[in-house]
Amino acid sequence: MILDSVQKTLAAAAGASAVLLVLAACSGPGTSTGSSTPVAGGTLTYASGDAEPTCLDPHVGGNYPQALLATQYIEELVGLEDGKPAPELATKWTTSDDGKTLTFTLRDDVSFTDGTPFDAAAVVANIEHVQDPATASSTGYLALQSITKATATDEHTVTLTLSRPDSALLESFSQPWVGMESPKALEREQATNCESPVGTGPFEVTGWKHGDRVTLTKNTGYWGKTKPRLSGITWRFLPDSTSRYAALQSGQVDVIDNAQPDQLEAASAKGAIRDLDAPRPGASNRLELNSGHGVFRDEAVRQAFIAGAEIDPGLQSLFLGTAERSYSVLSSAEPLAYSEKSRFTYSPTKAKQLLDDAGWKVGSDGIREKDGKQLTVTFPVSTNQSVPAERSLFQQIQASEKAVGFKVVLDELDLSSWYAALAANEYDVVSAPYTKVGPDVLRILYDSASIEPAPSGYFANLAQLDDPAVDRLLEQAARTSDADERADLYEQAQKAILASDTVLPLYDQQNHFLVRSAVHGIRTTPVSTPWFGTAWIDR
Repeated sequence: MILDSVQKTLAAAAGASAVLLVLAACSGPGTSTGSSTPVAGGTLTYASGDAEPTCLDPHVGGNYPQALLATQYIEELVGLEDGKPAPELATKWTTSDDGKTLTFTLRDDVSFTDGTPFDAAAVVANIEHVQDPATASSTGYLALQSITKATATDEHTVTLTLSRPDSALLESFSQPWVGMESPKALEREQATNCESPVGTGPFEVTGWKHGDRVTLTKNTGYWGKTKPRLSGITWRFLPDSTSRYAALQSGQVDVIDNAQPDQLEAASAKGAIRDLDAPRPGASNRLELNSGHGVFRDEAVRQAFIAGAEIDPGLQSLFLGTAERSYSVLSSAEPLAYSEKSRFTYSPTKAKQLLDDAGWKVGSDGIREKDGKQLTVTFPVSTNQSVPAERSLFQQIQASEKAVGFKVVLDELDLSSWYAALAANEYDVVSAPYTKVGPDVLRILYDSASIEPAPSGYFANLAQLDDPAVDRLLEQAARTSDADERADLYEQAQKAILASDTVLPLYDQQNHFLVRSAVHGIRTTPVSTPWFGTAWIDR
């Protein structure tokens, strides 16, 4: 019923060709079908369970909660159509024969909501803003590392000089973390721009009551052929999943994210609520074992931890069929994802033997010891990014690891404390979702260069994998424009990453949005955030 109520059709965005998934207008038994004709007006209320951003400018830091909001007011140079780059704010582009020069031709009919023209100078200002260490960017900064210079060739042409060919750069430009903001607004103090960034999208930020909501208002001068139908969006922050779902059921809110498995199951029986299932691209949900720190420097101990992790029963019972086990570093949304199921067979016998051979002896409390120290693994968990079902799964993994002799210390933290723990290298194992379009996410997560922190202080290679062979494969894949060669290189790289025993895949990043049936016309972007530029409410 859930899947039947969601029609995923490919369509061009209003006024742009970025491909979006459409949530069709449909309803279940006993509910009004409503009008199939778009209705103008009304305010949509969205309730998010993600952490409230500390900054509404997605250039700063660059996490998924920022992307969810920024999708409504910031747009990108490039969209995706059938997984391939397509025009959006840029109408076309050319790449030099050596792959080191990328030239964009831009739309000439677009302005930011503060009246500043969108032009080549604006693109240059945005790239420089992302790359400026003072911006403290992470996601955007890592995506644009190959750019050494951006030049406004004329009013509507911008030329990028690259340090190397970068086959993933166009995909990167489809993401909100490198979206276009008003250069005039970027000149303000960062704290001011964080409160009200200015884009070209169908809505603009007109208020932010911290700890409560962000107010978005219709951009009456939107450049797209289809103007926004909603008068505005009230974006509320409701971290408690039960309260969030109750607000949806009662009609206080129209859309919620971070829907829990039991809520998805209940929604399937209610015609008044539909599920938009939009798996995120990039990496799978996985555990990263810190090979540069503590007990996981020893490969045998990493192998033992992987063998001792019982995942499937908890995944089945806690997620109620809404999540399938992954055996890949990449999301199943990525066509080049490589899976290796046999590597992740649960075997406590194997785990115990590996630990015996590595010199870890069972202590009086069942926890293994060596050289006077217990086999302790620190596992910080972000309560803002990890849903209750996932945290329960971590507890079940903790129990299965205890049975073979590991002491897993689960430390539940808010998002800022979690980031601080990672930046301080105070972890042995961590679950860190990472969303990026395309397989180049592997370079960001597993190239040894990513052990060094980005300007934000966050480093993406949390496994601290330092393997020259993996580096070479990922760098070669980023350089080649040959699709077959690229696919082969990424497969080799994934095999090598899995063989390092630094990653334990769990399942795809869950990305379910529950929507009241009166809401129509929602689409999702390349990074699977909902876009309300063509949405309307029939009530």
